[in-house]
Amino acid sequence: MSERIKTYREFYQFYLTEHRKTGTRIFHFIGTLLVFVVIGYVISSGKERFLWYIPIVGYGFAWFSHAVIERNRPATFKYPLWSLISDFRLFFELLTGKQKFIMPDGKPQNQ
Repeated sequence: MSERIKTYREFYQFYLTEHRKTGTRIFHFIGTLLVFVVIGYVISSGKERFLWYIPIVGYGFAWFSHAVIERNRPATFKYPLWSLISDFRLFFELLTGKQKFIMPDGKPQNQ
């Protein structure tokens, strides 16, 4: 990725190619799910001190999967906002079945 991506649509296609492997998708899904769990806990308990867990579980699971499973560099470093939006988008697309955890041909589904 030498050229700067100019549109979110292009970015999301790139993002999906960087999240091809099942393990990467599972770790991203778990990390994002834990973000919602932490937010829910903080809201229900009033213990704001646990908000610092959000970046740890959200980024921790994702970055681990990029380093160990996908063996690539997270797009967060070059496109932080689009990457964050895409993490949540992929989570909900996996949750609703629009995207699959297992991609037999290793290619992302068209968006």
